[in-house]
Amino acid sequence: MKYTDMTPEKLASYFDHTQLKAYARDADFQRLCGEAKEYGFAMVAINPAPVALCRGMLAGTDVHVGAAVGFPLGQNTIAAKVFETRDAIANGAQEIDYVVNITRLKEKDYSYVEEEMASIVAACRREKVISKVIFENCYLEQEEKLALCAMAREVRPDFIKTSTGFGTGGATFQDVELMQNAVGDTVKIKAAGGIRNLETALQMIGLGVSRIGSTASVAIVQELQRLQS
Repeated sequence: MKYTDMTPEKLASYFDHTQLKAYARDADFQRLCGEAKEYGFAMVAINPAPVALCRGMLAGTDVHVGAAVGFPLGQNTIAAKVFETRDAIANGAQEIDYVVNITRLKEKDYSYVEEEMASIVAACRREKVISKVIFENCYLEQEEKLALCAMAREVRPDFIKTSTGFGTGGATFQDVELMQNAVGDTVKIKAAGGIRNLETALQMIGLGVSRIGSTASVAIVQELQRLQS
């Protein structure tokens, strides 16, 4: 995709503007939410604890508050992840990004992984909250990625997502193509991890992603604004 085919407003609407640092302070969340309002980002991506704070900061806007669940390792029980999901929703989360249990996936315990996906998606669906399943592709073999895609075709979360941004690698064009080919139009795709410039963002959009998670959202939109000024 060429930058001439994209407006700054349209580009901003793809972004989940992200602040997931353990040491983030209230001022960081104020900045995050202020930027999200200014640029018109789709969502702010945060840990569960500051959900109510950010929901208040974004009151009266179209910007969603999204909570990361089982983050970043995914090594919680299904019951714990479902509780965390429900708690985040009760505090105002409008979207949930959860990390799959990679250990169970690698052990080919597919019934567990699908039960986990179905349980969290159902908890979101009951409250009309958007659900996203984080694969963490940097740790997965192609067979495992495809197994998750097959589960997603059955369970139908709103999105499948490449990465947490906390692993050994982030979103790749190859993984996005693989996921897109595997799920087709049944599930949307979010790319996250290492997307820090306009060229990469536009290529991801050209490959079919519907959301991009990034801490560099402002810089990427500003890069487009400079090119078009």
